[in-house]
Amino acid sequence: MNEDYYLELCENPVQFEHASSVNNVFFDEANKQVFAVRSGGATGVVVKGPDDKNSVAFRMDDKGEVKCIKFSLGNKILAVQRTPKSVDFINFIPDFPHIEFSHECKTKNASVLGFCWTNWNEIVFITDQGIEFYQVLPDKRTLKLLKSQSINVNWYMYCPEAAVLLLSTTVQGNVLQPFAFKSGTMAKMSKFEIELPVVPKPAKLSLSERDIAVSSIYGELYVMYLKHHSRTTNSPGAEVVLYHLPREGACKKTHVLKLNTTGKFALNVVDNLVVVHHQSSQTSIIFDIKLQEPDCAVNVHQPVLPARSIHPYRIPRTGPAAAPSQAPVACELYSSTWSVFQPDIIISASEGYLWYLKVKLQPTLNLLQDKGKLMDFLLRRRDCKMVILSVCSQMLVGDEKGSLPVVAIVFDKLNQVYKEYLEAEQSYTAAMESGPSRSNSSYKRPMRTQAVIDQSDMYTHVLSAFTERKGVSHKFIIAVLMEYIRSLNQYQITVQHYLYELVIKTLVHHNLFYMLHQFLQYHVLSDSKPLACLLLSLETTYPPAHQLSLDMLKRLSTANDEIVEVLLSKQQVLGALRFVRSVGGHDNVSARKFLDAAQQTSDPMLFYTIFRFFEQRNLRLRGNPGFNPGEHCEEHVAHFKQMFGEQALMKPVAV
Repeated sequence: MNEDYYLELCENPVQFEHASSVNNVFFDEANKQVFAVRSGGATGVVVKGPDDKNSVAFRMDDKGEVKCIKFSLGNKILAVQRTPKSVDFINFIPDFPHIEFSHECKTKNASVLGFCWTNWNEIVFITDQGIEFYQVLPDKRTLKLLKSQSINVNWYMYCPEAAVLLLSTTVQGNVLQPFAFKSGTMAKMSKFEIELPVVPKPAKLSLSERDIAVSSIYGELYVMYLKHHSRTTNSPGAEVVLYHLPREGACKKTHVLKLNTTGKFALNVVDNLVVVHHQSSQTSIIFDIKLQEPDCAVNVHQPVLPARSIHPYRIPRTGPAAAPSQAPVACELYSSTWSVFQPDIIISASEGYLWYLKVKLQPTLNLLQDKGKLMDFLLRRRDCKMVILSVCSQMLVGDEKGSLPVVAIVFDKLNQVYKEYLEAEQSYTAAMESGPSRSNSSYKRPMRTQAVIDQSDMYTHVLSAFTERKGVSHKFIIAVLMEYIRSLNQYQITVQHYLYELVIKTLVHHNLFYMLHQFLQYHVLSDSKPLACLLLSLETTYPPAHQLSLDMLKRLSTANDEIVEVLLSKQQVLGALRFVRSVGGHDNVSARKFLDAAQQTSDPMLFYTIFRFFEQRNLRLRGNPGFNPGEHCEEHVAHFKQMFGEQALMKPVAV
């Protein structure tokens, strides 16, 4: 069932020489680079990264087997470990001599377990007796010790995204000591203990690095412990225990993910989802730690969706023997040769591929029936907008048609996120307008994620098409539109006039004028100039709309000009003049506009009345009833003379 695959490998993987043709393959998690190393005479190295810029090929002297090889950030300096005592360095900075130099760890009798670059010129050596933090000086071809810490180390794990190093200490290896690195500084964080399963004496368990992963989930750092099923307990299966690791303060166990099965597992984090791969069943399950409200110190989670395989992947045939007609070969998913790295990388050394794991959202719609839960899940995903809009469309039509309470829940969830974004944007704008200060220097413009579904999105992709759909009852259409408006009002979001227009057009289309009248009378539809203009245009279909429009414009109080224009267009010239006088604007109004309108009525007495009004206004304001040249009323004066004679013109008052 193709539509059920909600995980897939990326379409454009990083290709490298597979393990059968090289001596060793290494992966650098910081730069996301694969090193294919071939020895013999000189050591040939081909480095492949996420894009061609990160791809490098070079040779270096064969000084023994390569145990670890990594570039510093930006491919500036290469570090290679060949012995348990030292690390070799080669400059790749332009204009610097391409000469190897070496550095031994300073602790006597210590063995170097490995190293991690924390910056382009900062490196930490991890030995079995502690860590040594150095600055590399490429021009002097030497290293300067910045800080060191003595501690017994079993194994280590580095998270490049957070620049946090985790050291396993004690006999059982379950006491973890984290260190944080930032621009030349090394800070010791609070150590913590991983709770191991209870086993009958005298057996003892120790913590293996295979069962630990470190990754960022929802912007917080977590240590993930794969706790295997214990035969001595009634536990139904293995579980993943999440320990929250803050920069400051104690590390605490916060989440338990129930796997409900046993066997070999591997962990990834994709789009803030914890993905657990199960080798024997060749399936994966996903967990979302935010899908349920935290109700206690440790929250227990079940998988969000049923277990499914990663989408089948086909590898194109390559090489001189490959014929153009040869079909791609199916990739062996969940292979024992797969290596999984954080957060979302899967490497097949045997096939020479590095993939990024991706979540497909569309298939989840069929697997998660609860629309409220589905919406919570989708709103936290990166590329969610079009999928959410398709859910909204589907729940309004056909077999998928949801009940109004379900529609209301979905609208409320969308508008809660929309409101949070609007408030953040408002706070940012207010902080910027108040000028620079200490309090607002930390303000960052809120990022508009795809989870922000605004009114134009809903109008364009969902509601507009929904109102035109045949076979849907008009009652349901209007109920859905009003439900969306209700939700916007609940979150105090100003409703855009085009949504009200959609309601009015739908009501008119179905001849529901009584309902339209009620909606306007009880202010269910908020007043606006565009809405008033729409009502005016409906006058021929529904005559009372004219008065409803005028009433709305009067309530707006900022629409006086529009009201005058509306009345004049209806040849209600006296009505327009009375309105202008009622709002105190008669001294500034254009005489020509009113005289034009009066002349077009072909009513001589109306024209006489309007003309006389403006003569009296001129006399009151200027002491002369005549019109100024700037008023451009010469045509109307001539028309007045023609109809009533020159003697009918008012005479200037003698002083």
